Amino acid sequence: MKKLFTVIIALALMVSISATAKAVDSKNPYAMIETVAKVTFKRFSDEQPEIRKNPEILKDIVREELMPYINYRYAALKVIGFKNFEQTTSQSRADFVDVFREYLVTSYAQVFTLYKQQEVEFEPERDFDDAKVVAVRTSVLDPGRPPIDISFRVRRNTTTNEWKAYDMVAEGVSLLDSKESELSGLIRQKGLPYVTEMLKEKSDQKIVFK
Repeated sequence: MKKLFTVIIALALMVSISATAKAVDSKNPYAMIETVAKVTFKRFSDEQPEIRKNPEILKDIVREELMPYINYRYAALKVIGFKNFEQTTSQSRADFVDVFREYLVTSYAQVFTLYKQQEVEFEPERDFDDAKVVAVRTSVLDPGRPPIDISFRVRRNTTTNEWKAYDMVAEGVSLLDSKESELSGLIRQKGLPYVTEMLKEKSDQKIVFK
């Protein structure tokens, strides 16, 4: 349960709302994370009645609001792993990236069914002028529980100078590294198309409140 709790907060912190996109400073990783978090918490709170009636709304919200701020292609290629590139084709990798995106949509949407209104503290901004990757650290505060440390790995696009999140580390555990460890062996043993189809089946699952 604690792991799910940390993931809930992590995902919420990485979401944005399109209507407020102009207010999101994507060229400042610290400001971006804090702004999108505050706006997103409000949206999920406001839409809870509709979401309770139709949990699939969560998928729509994630597609529309979360994915523009997630570098899912970079994350997908990291999951494939450098060692597996030689046994994959450009087409199979492209197919995997598309499916991995939808897998993230379903995974994030399902986690959001456990969302509750927790307080989050953000670390002060640090100098990032010469950085390509920044870890934005936060603390999740929930009554009756010790603070939970979560950091977000945010990567700069050197062409646009914009930042996007690609991983989160909760209590010292990287979710991207965990997913790479889980799938890279399967890719090596059974091939990328097999893993792509496996993730497609998972991405097609309905969102349910448990």
